[in-house]
Amino acid sequence: MSWGTELWDQFDSLDKHTQWGIDFLERYAKFVKERLEIEQNYAKQLRGLVKKYCPKRSKDEEPRFTSCLSFYSILNELNDYAGQRELVAEEMAHKVYGELMKYSQDLKAERKHHLQEGRKAQQYLDQCWKQMDNSKKKFERECKEAEKSQITFERLDNDINATKSDVERAKNQLYARTHAADESKNEYASQLQNFNAEQWKHFNNAIPHIFKNVQAMDERRTVKLGETYQSFAEAERRVIPIISKCLDGMIVAAKAVDERRDSAIVVESFKSGFDPPGDYPFEDFSQNLSRTGSDGTISNTPKGDREKDGGPGPRPDPKHPMSRTKNKLWLFGKKPKSPSSAPPPPPSSSSSSFLSSRFSSEKVSHYLSEIKTTVPRIPQNLRALKRGAPSLEDFSHLPPEQRRKRLQQRIDELHKELQKEMDQRDALNKMKDVYEKNPQMGDPSSLQPKISETICNMEKLRSEIHKNETWLSEVEGKQSSRDRRHSADNHHRTPQGRESPEGSHTDDTGQEHHTPHRHAKPPQPGNPNSDPHEFDDEFDDDDPLPVIGHCKALYGFDGQNEGTLSMAEDEVLYIIEEDKGDGWTRARKQNGVEGYVPTSYVDITLEKSSKGS
Repeated sequence: MSWGTELWDQFDSLDKHTQWGIDFLERYAKFVKERLEIEQNYAKQLRGLVKKYCPKRSKDEEPRFTSCLSFYSILNELNDYAGQRELVAEEMAHKVYGELMKYSQDLKAERKHHLQEGRKAQQYLDQCWKQMDNSKKKFERECKEAEKSQITFERLDNDINATKSDVERAKNQLYARTHAADESKNEYASQLQNFNAEQWKHFNNAIPHIFKNVQAMDERRTVKLGETYQSFAEAERRVIPIISKCLDGMIVAAKAVDERRDSAIVVESFKSGFDPPGDYPFEDFSQNLSRTGSDGTISNTPKGDREKDGGPGPRPDPKHPMSRTKNKLWLFGKKPKSPSSAPPPPPSSSSSSFLSSRFSSEKVSHYLSEIKTTVPRIPQNLRALKRGAPSLEDFSHLPPEQRRKRLQQRIDELHKELQKEMDQRDALNKMKDVYEKNPQMGDPSSLQPKISETICNMEKLRSEIHKNETWLSEVEGKQSSRDRRHSADNHHRTPQGRESPEGSHTDDTGQEHHTPHRHAKPPQPGNPNSDPHEFDDEFDDDDPLPVIGHCKALYGFDGQNEGTLSMAEDEVLYIIEEDKGDGWTRARKQNGVEGYVPTSYVDITLEKSSKGS
């Protein structure tokens, strides 16, 4: 249906309609702009959310748990999802909003052109109508004047009193008026014919052509709106497959959570490598009780022997290994209280014979070995120790397993640095060869200092790697020997020797151990075995551990934990057991109190005579 034939007289209405069409197009463009701003803000908020919850630490310090890794994968997928939302906004901005605004400008210019042509045609038709109307009015006026002249002539011609000159003048006036009326009639006829022709052209050619162009313009606007509607939807549809992949990636990350793997990582991260503590020894405090003949009394001594002795058996000596275990660490409870009574005087010969008859040497040795091998270890998570302990280069202050991992990590880092230095050296050598072949490019000797510096750095790194590998092999050797001893203990259950507070078992108490600390000259220690409460010759195995050296405290240590020994700075202590690789050394004060002190807190000097003891 053509607008030119149907709406030939609705120029103003079409003017308003085309203006409304442009306003509607710009309104839709504004809608698209606000929509893409929402997408941009949404993507920006998503990226801010991802950045907020992304780990701030380096990749080496990030947790390796599958739950954490899956969450970080979800954050990455969400970041990609935000990128797709930005892509939607960008496509809407260029293919929808941008094109709409450009088309709106072109549409306004085209509409203005068509309306100007329509107005020009209408103005020309109005001008023709005015000319025709003017000629019509002139013709009417001339006809009226001619009628008046004819009336005047007829009146004078019939008047007998009128002179001939008056009649002749009236006749000439009538002739002139009649002639003017005829000319006005001809002009009016010509103008009327011209106006009718122009009007026909206007309503049959000009206006239909203009309205046809306006109709085409409006239809193109409608088609453009439909295309932009589709582009608006396609901008969203194009990213749906990628968004689906992002969501699939989140589901895959969720399925990758493995609780068993996380548990294994916890074990690997916090495993110290120490053996668990042994059983607690039974301390019999009923030996000092008087024995009666009641049936409810438990006694290991035959009745006849008690009657011969005539008195209670001797009390345990404070130097007995059973009593010495009271100074050790008790992990899962308080330390058993020792008897408040003072130690008795040395036993008499009758009591010695009583002990000889009551206990055999084999039983005593068995009890001593049981006590010595069941000393609980001191835990490594003593915050009070670590708070003031200096950080050692070989990580000897750490548990064996943690020390092994830290050394391995440092070796890997050193290897990476060494590889970088080697690559730099190769690059410098290649550049030097190029300079030698092409002297105009540079001086080869200018690269020699840098090459020498790189080689020096490589040697330093190799030295550091060798040193750390030596420490690592030492730790791995100790762990493998500890595992073998632990396996042997589980099979035979007859431990020999002593254990350190961390459970490291050894048979050699005189192993030489040198530390890189300063050596101080303390006063010569006295005889540690001189004590008024010694057993008889049958109990020589129960004597305190021999002194194998001495140490000087470099730092103060409070020793608040069970089994540890407090010391003041510059205090001199006796060494009775070396560090077995767990960071603790067993020492004794001059008043006879024993306990464990951090190896890094003391400067140790071993006695030459203690070697092989």
